[in-house]
Amino acid sequence: MAAAEDAAPAREEGPGEAPLPSVPPDPKEPEPEQDPTPAPGGAAPGGTAPPPRPRSSSIVVSPRQRGNPVLRFIRNVPWEYGDVVPDYVLGQSSCALFLSLRYHHLHPDYIHGRLRELGRGFVLRVLLLQVDVDPQRALKDLAKICVLSNCTLLLAWSPEEAARYLETYKAFEQKPPDLLQERRERSFVPRMSDCLTSIRAVNRTDALSLLSTFGSLAALVAATKEDLSLCPGVGPQKAKRLFDVLHEPFLQTPK
Repeated sequence: MAAAEDAAPAREEGPGEAPLPSVPPDPKEPEPEQDPTPAPGGAAPGGTAPPPRPRSSSIVVSPRQRGNPVLRFIRNVPWEYGDVVPDYVLGQSSCALFLSLRYHHLHPDYIHGRLRELGRGFVLRVLLLQVDVDPQRALKDLAKICVLSNCTLLLAWSPEEAARYLETYKAFEQKPPDLLQERRERSFVPRMSDCLTSIRAVNRTDALSLLSTFGSLAALVAATKEDLSLCPGVGPQKAKRLFDVLHEPFLQTPK
């Protein structure tokens, strides 16, 4: 299911009919000339970015998601229902729409209406797709829709996996980017050891032995097969393999 089972499909505009706004104006109150406050989850008037939303420690869930099995598996971060346009508000500038591939096959126009309704009020917009039927061509079409809509496509193969994605986005909302990046050693020996062990048959002990024997990568590259084979722990087979890799051209010439 895309939202909950009771989610109504998006309204299709008739010929020459303008799309409905996310939140219709109140006819009892005069509309101000410039209202800087955007509709919940929508863009501010004039296409400008909305003001920052107040921080919340919970995932804000749209009532249309009521009954979605994904909610049963969101256990590591709090969540609460709220009057929001996206299915899930994950932070001040990030949100997610939920769609099951089975529902998309039955209602292919649903996601177009949801994306129009969502607008550009969020910097990060995620389409969380639960793959519950054979993807076939639909996956390619949805990927194209996400590219054209500046939306990130995430695939989940179960409600549990979908819940983990939502929890992770919320848990890392205020974390620095370098926390997610791979930690790399800055010193010479660990970096060279990682480089040499990427060669098949060369283990970390061999790498340390080669570095202690030759002292630098330049000396290692200049060594002959015989010199490499004399290194403790490196026999003729490893020496040949290492020599061939170090002297293999970067560009393959056509035969």
